[in-house]
Amino acid sequence: MPKKFLLYLLVPLIGFIFGFIGMLIGALIGGNYFTEFQLMGLRGYEATGQVGFILGGAAGLALSYRWLMSRKTLEPKATQKTRKKGSKK
Repeated sequence: MPKKFLLYLLVPLIGFIFGFIGMLIGALIGGNYFTEFQLMGLRGYEATGQVGFILGGAAGLALSYRWLMSRKTLEPKATQKTRKKGSKK
């Protein structure tokens, strides 16, 4: 499996997982503490769940992309061979 394909598959998947977790946390907070919060015609846990999904998904996309791009396993083999041992890149 090409490594770029793996990157394109994993980043949205991890972003969706983070979004789902954010939605659950947002719904719990909205249902217990922010019952009067309104967004897009929704109130309480429904509205804060959407906010949690958006924020969690964005954080998941950014963190997973950064994490996967920093790994040496996703670099082309030519880049790995030419890199010196003391190099930080």
